[in-house]
Amino acid sequence: MGTPLYAISADSHVTEPGDCYLDRIDPAFRDRAPVAATDPRMGAVMDVDNGRSRIPYGMIAAAGRPPETVGPFEYTGWEQLHQGGWDPAARLAEQDRDGVAAEVVYPSVGMLLCNHPDADYKKACFDAYNLWLAEYFTAHAPDRLIGMGQTALRSVREGVADLARIKDSGLRGVMMPGHAACQDEVGDYDDPAWDPLWHAAADLGLPLAFHILTSGNDQLGARQYRGPKMNSFLGIMRGCQDVIGTLVFGGVFDREPRLKVVCVEADAGWMPHWMYRADHAVRYHGNWLGDRELRRLPSEYVRDHVHLTFQDDAVAFRVTDLMDPHRLMWASDHPHSDSTFPHSQEVLADHTAHLADDVRDAILWRNCASLYGLSLPSSIASASRKGVPA
Repeated sequence: MGTPLYAISADSHVTEPGDCYLDRIDPAFRDRAPVAATDPRMGAVMDVDNGRSRIPYGMIAAAGRPPETVGPFEYTGWEQLHQGGWDPAARLAEQDRDGVAAEVVYPSVGMLLCNHPDADYKKACFDAYNLWLAEYFTAHAPDRLIGMGQTALRSVREGVADLARIKDSGLRGVMMPGHAACQDEVGDYDDPAWDPLWHAAADLGLPLAFHILTSGNDQLGARQYRGPKMNSFLGIMRGCQDVIGTLVFGGVFDREPRLKVVCVEADAGWMPHWMYRADHAVRYHGNWLGDRELRRLPSEYVRDHVHLTFQDDAVAFRVTDLMDPHRLMWASDHPHSDSTFPHSQEVLADHTAHLADDVRDAILWRNCASLYGLSLPSSIASASRKGVPA
C-alpha cells in the first residue's frame, strides 16, 4: 500500500464500562444504573435497569472479527474486547494501528437508552455518561478523542440547559434522541416550540447529531418490518431520514439558518435520490401536502445544513457530483461490528482512488475538522487552507 491517507473518523464509539454510570449517576437511580456483567451465554454484557435489557458487547463491539463469529450468543469475554472502548490510552494505540488521526466519539449503551420509556432514568444515565466522557475519556487526548454529549429532552428548557452544560464540559456536539422524551407534550422537532433549542445549538456552535438506532422506528427486528429479520437491517437508516425530513419540511432551517445537523451511520449513497424526491414532492405536491411554506427547495437545505457519515458505502464515494461533497464525512465506526477497523486504510485507498485529491481530503478529514473546529497538525493545517464551505 502507498502513503497512508490522513483520516478522521466522524463516527466512532466507546463501549461504556460499568463505572461510567455507577460512579456518577444521580443516587436516586444508582440501584438501576447500567452495570458490567458476565452472562453465561453471551459473555461481556451491560445489564441495563436491573435486567430490563442486556447489551451483548461481543456482538456490538466486534470490529475486525470474522462475520461467522459475531452474534448475540457468541460468547465473548471482557478480555477479548477492544480495550480502547473504555481505556483512552489503549484507544490511541488502536487509532494508530488503523491509521486514524482522531475520532468523533459516540456512546454504545447510550444509543439504546434513547428508546428507554423512563425519561427520568434516561436523564440520569445521560448526565452520568457526559461526565465520564468529558472528565475521563476525551480529556486524555482532546485533539484526538472528540466527544458527543447526550440529552434526554424532558423539556425544551432543560434541553437548552443541557446544551450549555455539554459545551462547558468541552464536548464538541450533541447526540440527539430520535424522539424527545417530551414529544407527546411539546410536539415533534418541526414544532416551533423547539426553536429555542435550535437557537441555543447555533449560538453555542454545537452540531446536533441523529444516529441510527435511536428512534423507535429504526430498530433491528422491529415489528413494523415485513418478512425475515434481515429485512429490518435495510431500514435502520429510516429514523435518520425521517428526522431530516421533519426538519427540512418543517421549516426549521428557515427559522434557524445557522443550525448544523449530522445524519450518523445511515450511509449516504441514498441522499441524492432523497433530495430529488423531496424537491419533486414540493414542486408537484406541495399544494396539497405542504404544511409550511418553504423559502427554498429541500435539496438546498440539505446542501447547507446536513452532514452525513458513512463507513464503506461505495455508492456514497461515487455520487459526490450529485451532492455537495463538503457534507460527506467518512467514519470507521470502531469498535462496532460494521467498522472498517483494522483495515480502514485499505478501504479508503480502494474507495477514493477515483476522486480528486481535494474531494478525497474533504470527505476523509477536512469536513469533519471544519464542522467540529478541530486542531490539526501543522502539515495538515496548511493543506486545509483551501477552505471548506461553511
